[in-house]
Amino acid sequence: MVHYVKMEDGKVMPIQEMLKSIERYNPEHLKVIEEYVEEQARDNQYDLEANLACLKLYQFNPHLLNLDITYIILLKALTNFPHTDFVLCKCLLLPAQMNDETVKEIIYLADILEKCDFALFWTRLAKHPENFQKINGFNDSIRKFVCHVVGITFQTIERGYLSRLLGNVEDNVLRAWLKLYGWKEEGGLVTIATQEDNIKTKHITEKIEFENLAPLMANCL
Repeated sequence: MVHYVKMEDGKVMPIQEMLKSIERYNPEHLKVIEEYVEEQARDNQYDLEANLACLKLYQFNPHLLNLDITYIILLKALTNFPHTDFVLCKCLLLPAQMNDETVKEIIYLADILEKCDFALFWTRLAKHPENFQKINGFNDSIRKFVCHVVGITFQTIERGYLSRLLGNVEDNVLRAWLKLYGWKEEGGLVTIATQEDNIKTKHITEKIEFENLAPLMANCL
């Protein structure tokens, strides 16, 4: 997925290269960057630097603000949890974006994800399906984050509970995620990890030379 930007001198430059130069602040490139953002959503790709550059251009040129592109950027940032991409994007939002109802809803979804209230997240998402339908692979990206949290939190978890955390997925979908992470199911319980896998005894040996103790012993006399 390579996008090219045409410079004022007629030269053509890959968008990733352009983003490393002062040209990233040129509003004439905004249209190409917006198309690149839409392609990320369509092809399940992700480029944080390009998305931040787009939001920065909106800051410098409020009259060029595109709320639909803003939604895509914020939703793509959600798909990269637990990384802090969403916070970086949120810091670049204009008042006009912050006051938008859809942006407020996406920020609320981010807060829910941070609190790991996944059941509420899926319920909320179902009320506004139009917000994320353009983001290919959105649900699976969130489920990947859910599995990350489950993996560092549980040793075993009830099968039904895990299914709800993943958004009330069907049995075949649940089995696919179990296989992906190597989790074992037995008797309605899913084994995530054993204590021995997570905790290893550490043998600590301290070596103190007598020369290091001599001054301390002298002060005690």
